[in-house]
Amino acid sequence: MTTLNFGAVQGLTGAERRQLQDLAGVYQYHQAGNNVKDKYYEGHVTLNDVNLGIALPGGLRNLEVGCNWGKKAVDALADRSMFDGFVGSGQAADTMAKLVEDNRLLAQYSKACRDELKYGCVFATLSADPALGCRIRFHSPATSAALWSGEKGRIDCGLAIIDTVPDEKFKGQWRPHIVNLYTDEAVLVLTLENGVWTAERHPHRMGRPLMEPMIWNATSGKPFGRSRLKRAVRALIDDYIRIAANATIALEFDTTPQKYLLGVTDDQYVAVVSNKFKQYIGSILASTSNPETGENPVFGQLAQGSLQPHVDKMRMTATQFGAATGLTVTDVGIINDANPTSSDAILAQSQTLVLMAQQLNQGNGDALATIARMAQAIARNTTMDALTEEETGIMAHFKNPAMPSVAVTADAAIKIASARQEFASTDTFLEMIGFDQADIRRIKAQEQRVRGQRLLVEVENEDNGENMG
Repeated sequence: MTTLNFGAVQGLTGAERRQLQDLAGVYQYHQAGNNVKDKYYEGHVTLNDVNLGIALPGGLRNLEVGCNWGKKAVDALADRSMFDGFVGSGQAADTMAKLVEDNRLLAQYSKACRDELKYGCVFATLSADPALGCRIRFHSPATSAALWSGEKGRIDCGLAIIDTVPDEKFKGQWRPHIVNLYTDEAVLVLTLENGVWTAERHPHRMGRPLMEPMIWNATSGKPFGRSRLKRAVRALIDDYIRIAANATIALEFDTTPQKYLLGVTDDQYVAVVSNKFKQYIGSILASTSNPETGENPVFGQLAQGSLQPHVDKMRMTATQFGAATGLTVTDVGIINDANPTSSDAILAQSQTLVLMAQQLNQGNGDALATIARMAQAIARNTTMDALTEEETGIMAHFKNPAMPSVAVTADAAIKIASARQEFASTDTFLEMIGFDQADIRRIKAQEQRVRGQRLLVEVENEDNGENMG
């Protein structure tokens, strides 16, 4: 649990104190819910969390049943949102390419996208940096908070915990020592020293907080979005864990079916009961007639239980989970060996997830374009209004979320190149036929070297011809 208790912060105005107090309240309010989402994402759900108190024994309440459905629901969609950098023209494109490389935005986006889907949103913060021009960082709601302004249609103010979160093995409460407060006029760095918070003011000319959210599945009532691990999805995960636990317990009983022996003497009864395991594994069970009744003992075995009802229920829950999250049945572990699913059927089933990824890319693309404009303004120490048309025209580019095969994209690239011959000399053409950026750089470098060698040979031939003349 992280505690934010600022008290009286030196160096803040009255309005900034109220904003900080509201942000701390929002942060503390959402911590419990964020911890639950973390728990389901990491798969740390015990039977005590899901036990209905009917069939599961109380002694197994701390048992954890391995279930990665929460992680799968988040990662399967995040893996289809592949940020590929910014596109534009002129010097602005080169500037953004350097900012992307220096801030390692491609790798950072991948982590941020998972946090966005896990919690519903993630926040990007920007700051001037002498070496990079602009430093861009992402913060999950586990370490940040913001207030939404419906009038402005954007964040009104926000905070982000800057100092490193302690290792997971350290339990208990953690009190941060460096927190940034983002307002329309400044970034205020709050530092805790000797139990007292002090503020260092860094004014800016952006006219809005240097903080931008990437939001998933927002509504008018929830402007900061909704998690992929919402309550209905968590209920299905609970259901699966109960089924898996019941099936495990049933399997233990099914491997040792109950037997009975009637009409035995007291001594025979004591001999059997005193070593049940020996009687179970023994290949011969012998007994004499009961001298008191004259009856021969009767041996029998109760009908063995079946796991099929558990399997059927697990399949039904998995199908419901796939419908709720857009995952295919194979993603949640349902395989029909009797009638395997064709590749076309699997592709058709994944269309829901592809459409979700397109929606995710569209929303994140708008946020990344805003981040790019602010980053360029910070690097140039100017306002967004002063940016050139090239700088404001920067757009985020994502790879195709349908992830078509190389054969399909290569065929399409060749057909386009036949109609537009200049297209064959572009990087996009090489990407479509299967080369990554490292390969493209090698290809272009080697092509340039071949052209240089060819030019050198031509010059030498011309010189030899002149000398002969």
